[in-house]
Amino acid sequence: MAATLQIQTDGKGLYEITDRVHEVIASMEVDDGVCVVFVQHTSASLTIQENADPSARRDLEGWMERSVPEGQPEFTHTMEGADDMPSHIRSMLTDVSLSIPIVDGRLTLGTWQGIYLFEHRAESHRRRVVVQALGA
Repeated sequence: MAATLQIQTDGKGLYEITDRVHEVIASMEVDDGVCVVFVQHTSASLTIQENADPSARRDLEGWMERSVPEGQPEFTHTMEGADDMPSHIRSMLTDVSLSIPIVDGRLTLGTWQGIYLFEHRAESHRRRVVVQALGA
């Protein structure tokens, strides 16, 4: 069983999608198994991070900006702009898929864990995220 979420972004940043993934899994009526979440893009990624304190999200976004800055002269893949190659590198540093156990019909995320789409491009995008449940 699988479903595709459409996630509208407003540019760079972490977008929490936990509730939407929970809804998809609940609709699939899987008691025990695994949820696979996969983003169908090379310039966005997925991560599980703290969802209680917004400063954690700001710190992560800032770290990524400092670690892979735009406008590096060694980047030749710039067809779509200065954020083109940095977006691919940032995606490579994080994840394009996540696996989360399902127990008693619920994702087994920890108390402060949330699922995030990490948009690495400066412009708005409509991202596709596939959510699949495997189990019984």
